[in-house]
Amino acid sequence: MNIVVIGAQWGDEGKGKIVDYLAEGAQIVIRFSGGANAGHTIQADGKTYKLHLIPSGIVHPDKISILGTGMVIDPQALFDELDALEKQGISWQGRLWISDRAHLVLPSYKALDKAMEARRARPLGTTGRGIGVSYAMKAQRDGLRLADLYGSIYETLSAEDRAFLEPYRARLKELTIDLPTFMAGNKSKRKLFEGAQGVLLDLDLGTYPFVSSGSSAAAGASLGSGVGPKELDKIYGVFKAYSTRVGNGPFPSEFTPERDGNLGEVIRELGREYGVTTGRPRRCGYLDLVALRYACVTNSIDALVLTHPDIYDGFDEVKVCVAYEIDSERTEVFPSSADDLEKARPVLKSFPGWKSSLTECRRFEDIPNRARDYMSFIEEYTGTPIHIVSVGPGRDQTFFQQEPWTSQ
Repeated sequence: MNIVVIGAQWGDEGKGKIVDYLAEGAQIVIRFSGGANAGHTIQADGKTYKLHLIPSGIVHPDKISILGTGMVIDPQALFDELDALEKQGISWQGRLWISDRAHLVLPSYKALDKAMEARRARPLGTTGRGIGVSYAMKAQRDGLRLADLYGSIYETLSAEDRAFLEPYRARLKELTIDLPTFMAGNKSKRKLFEGAQGVLLDLDLGTYPFVSSGSSAAAGASLGSGVGPKELDKIYGVFKAYSTRVGNGPFPSEFTPERDGNLGEVIRELGREYGVTTGRPRRCGYLDLVALRYACVTNSIDALVLTHPDIYDGFDEVKVCVAYEIDSERTEVFPSSADDLEKARPVLKSFPGWKSSLTECRRFEDIPNRARDYMSFIEEYTGTPIHIVSVGPGRDQTFFQQEPWTSQ
């Protein structure tokens, strides 16, 4: 049984917590895309773990964690993160591996990333960690993979790049595996595939050019993990009860002071919407069902995972975006043009608030009727069932309607 977990919005949906939750039933957890620009927060056993490169399954002591082929890895950030985990009592030796086909991020990439961003007529709001440059170098066939650290390609690097890499070469070699061979040898084991960012930031499916440089869509799980697409049994899409976005780019359902007063600030504080990696405040908006349905359709999402509905516990009403108005015309189609998305204004549908604490719920049957009506509308609109709900940061605050590790 193989399960893929992707973000169904612009990232920051709570994927890390859901991967940690599902990892209880997995044996191997593979992160298949992204780099140190990702940020996943996990709370377990009274501790908070902030992960950037390491798969969220690492917190479970009996799980194997793998950094996949589709990732771009900064060696310094990797070992800094592993050292931090060790200080928190996480022993990772012997159960963390890296694909030898994964690409590396070099210091020169970071400087180039920042310089390119400064020169852009329309800045993207990148984290400046060299992620986009590393993917660009990969596409240009000028990148550096882990497999290339020990041969002729390494000798062609600049003296500065070799000086940076030299302290890490031996340590990386101990962690390197041929991922397709490893996966073929573990075909019968339960595997969990962890994405980074969200579908709306995917290079091909997202709001181009305001996207990430890797594949955050479900298809990336196959390319980034050394298995064929037929090996993927179930795809979960994680979404929040509202929408957030970090950095620049179109955001049709974003709260505005003129229409929504201080709702954006209220949601940001209630949801603690600040970047794990950068600390930047996230832009907040209504749940965008047009975009969510687009994510479901383009990724063959089998079931949705709802996070943060408890943020609305005290609200008299809850609104969602059900269509866009673009140049005075209404549409329920997610446009490909960033210009059209910039002009889009949300058409909103209101639901009565449930005015009770979802954080106390521990099963679907505990959810009040008004909240269930809200969830049922999301399911009907997207054509996708909600199988898992998370109502707080604790593991015990996540529960399922259908057992995840089944073939149904």
